[in-house]
Amino acid sequence: QVHLLESGGGLVQAGGSLRLSCAASGSIWSINTMGWYRQAPGKQRELVATITYGGSTNYADSVKDRFIISGENSKNGVWLRMNSLKPEDAAVYYCYADGVIGTQKMYYWGQGTQVTVSS
Repeated sequence: QVHLLESGGGLVQAGGSLRLSCAASGSIWSINTMGWYRQAPGKQRELVATITYGGSTNYADSVKDRFIISGENSKNGVWLRMNSLKPEDAAVYYCYADGVIGTQKMYYWGQGTQVTVSS
């Protein structure tokens, strides 16, 4: 099992920046990919960005060129630098990790951290 704990959410004005952190513990040796998803009220949870242990990244089109994910070569955590925040970025942000234990693909989620963007 892997446990994920997010921090860094809060209230920011539009155009501002926030940095989210996610600390991983437990069977971190099994992690392949970590990342961030978000869910706004009344909407489905959506991908924000992911990064593999080798450093390959994937971003949602809506955050490209504004958000930066880091954590390559680390199985201890993942970080998300969010710049030029917009009101539509407001959501609960969830840390995500996946990996393999034995032959089973495992998926893990944190409890979430609230990001509020005021216009």
